[in-house]
Amino acid sequence: MPKTDVLLFAESNGSIPFIEWLDGLPSKVQDKCIVRIERLKALGHELRRPEADYLRDGIYELRICHRNIHYRVLYFFNKKKVVISHGLIKESDLPDGEIHLAIRRKEHYSEKPQTHTAKLD
Repeated sequence: MPKTDVLLFAESNGSIPFIEWLDGLPSKVQDKCIVRIERLKALGHELRRPEADYLRDGIYELRICHRNIHYRVLYFFNKKKVVISHGLIKESDLPDGEIHLAIRRKEHYSEKPQTHTAKLD
């Protein structure tokens, strides 16, 4: 299977929510997130639990755990590309507001992909 292109969602003002979140995490967690993203690049839709899961309405999550803290990276597919919306720390259930935020970002990306795309370096 060919590698899947992974992009980052960018706000209209140019900020990149995932990078802002990732930069605030401990380096060990950052490394684990990058490894999980590399697996997503390699496997795309074929990546499954325990590494990834489908939530709803076209939104998926990458699942990372470090020292009993559950980190989630929300993403969606657009054609043959993956777009990472943002990351969060999951305390119990994943808040509906976080999924709704990813859905809104998916809609914005679909309307104007050139405005809402940042490359993953």
